[in-house]
Amino acid sequence: MQHILVTGGTGTLGHHVVPRLLNAGCKVRVLSRNSREAREGIEFVNGDLATGEGIETAVKGAEIIVHCAGSSKGDEDKALNLVRAASRAGTRHLVYISVVGADRIPVVSGVDRAMFSYFASKLAAERVVADSGLPWTTLRATQFHDLLLLVAQQMVRLPVIPLPAGFQVQPVDAGEVAARLAELALGEPAGLVPDMAGPKVYSAAELLRGYLRASRRHRPIIPVWLPGKAARAFGSGANLAPGRAVGQRTWEEFLADRVS
Repeated sequence: MQHILVTGGTGTLGHHVVPRLLNAGCKVRVLSRNSREAREGIEFVNGDLATGEGIETAVKGAEIIVHCAGSSKGDEDKALNLVRAASRAGTRHLVYISVVGADRIPVVSGVDRAMFSYFASKLAAERVVADSGLPWTTLRATQFHDLLLLVAQQMVRLPVIPLPAGFQVQPVDAGEVAARLAELALGEPAGLVPDMAGPKVYSAAELLRGYLRASRRHRPIIPVWLPGKAARAFGSGANLAPGRAVGQRTWEEFLADRVS
């Protein structure tokens, strides 16, 4: 039986990864900042990647770590705390989830950082993982449907919606990414593997209009051109992976399930 630690195991991606590993016969431990009781064969360990508190206990005995925890900033430091503890614990495979475009979207200026710091944070964490000395695998995925739904829900609170002009997205289903991540975790360390993207590319306006239709709402949309090198790269499609459109679930199918 494989012993696996999942960071971010209660989050958007992690809560899909955990049951897949359980179904594969693994013993799963989840690192959580909040205390939780063990349930359904899952062990919870209280800890904080940002401070390093509880990390030694979490990684102890874990042959494989699936690192799903992430945020818009600080991922580099969190990854560093994790790999240091994992190295001391003798972890034999570290699996990391990153984002398509992390290496292609330049985050240089204050304007870039204000809007696209997530990409820089992911790239910095990728480098920590690759330089850790541990056997590793990194998968880059496009934006999850869940995240884009959250953004759309926030935007429709406005009477008029300003929308970045020229932006495109290729949303992917978190459950499908979780299945791939679990597969990678149970395989041999493979370094940077091919990207994973959703089946269709949408303009930002198409994406939002799809949500408006599904939720039976109406809002005027105003295109806004954003400044900065990162915005130009995003507008040129640096966040897309059309050659890796391996996901199956479309935005419309996701909305049909999630929006009434």
